[in-house]
Amino acid sequence: MSKHVIQSDRGAPPQGAYSQGWRAGDFIFVTGTGPIDPVTGKLVGNEIEQQTEQTIDNITAILAAEGASLADVVKVNVHLSDTALFARYNAVYARRFTKPYPVRTTVGSDLGHTLGMLIEIDCIAYLPEKRSGGTSPRAGRAAKKKARRR
Repeated sequence: MSKHVIQSDRGAPPQGAYSQGWRAGDFIFVTGTGPIDPVTGKLVGNEIEQQTEQTIDNITAILAAEGASLADVVKVNVHLSDTALFARYNAVYARRFTKPYPVRTTVGSDLGHTLGMLIEIDCIAYLPEKRSGGTSPRAGRAAKKKARRR
């Protein structure tokens, strides 16, 4: 089973000592990400709908770096700053993810580490390595370099 880090310039940059994602065999693990603009590194939006959209955009970018999409997601964990926001976030979530929906846990959490952040989402996707081309773009580049050295 192969294992490597996933990094995307199109996803929110890490705000601490963690990676955006990891591929381990057929599974892709995406870190808890929030509504952070990948270019400015700043929080996007004041409303839960805007923040949910940006958070899912960030997840989509990290998945895409490995050839996956939201359709490959099998498990989602969602942290809301206030569980009263559930219905509004769920409306966006239901539009962005498709049936059959991934299994999901949604909890109320203290998201005070980023002022104004209302949501954080992490997920696990399943994408057989052979379906994604057998290697990630990063692994493919490394193999080409190695072949040139021969």
